[in-house]
Amino acid sequence: MKISILTISDTRNFDNDTSGLFIKDFFISKKNKVINYEIVIDEKNKIKNKLLNYTKENIDLILTTGGTGVAPRDVTPEATSEVIEKKVPGISEYIRYISFQKTSHACLSRNVSGIKNKTLIVNLPGSKKAVSEILPLIYEPLVHAIDLINNRSTFH
Repeated sequence: MKISILTISDTRNFDNDTSGLFIKDFFISKKNKVINYEIVIDEKNKIKNKLLNYTKENIDLILTTGGTGVAPRDVTPEATSEVIEKKVPGISEYIRYISFQKTSHACLSRNVSGIKNKTLIVNLPGSKKAVSEILPLIYEPLVHAIDLINNRSTFH
């Protein structure tokens, strides 16, 4: 798979972005290609523009980390919703389900998942701990979804 990673944060840089780096290392360890890994501030139009640009690059999967909560600057779900053409709510529900096993604060997550062109976009929490608990469990469903999106034969 070709992956793009977008960390959304007003305070992170490449030296302290533990969740984005975890995502990058996780997918590289699974023999995927990380095409883009960037950090953008919590501004809806900046996030939206990055997502739109990635979907033009023949990327299979875009993973965002951060900006999915209820704070005033948390606008990742709104930006993602304006980009996607088809919602895939089950992925977001599964992410929240995984998180509920660890914390009741999972009910504050507003993450969105969906498809633009042939690119799957998934919002992840901003915490490295949360991302490290979620990614191993959603990896196989993500691979399967990308096969289906690209009309590749797959076993159900």
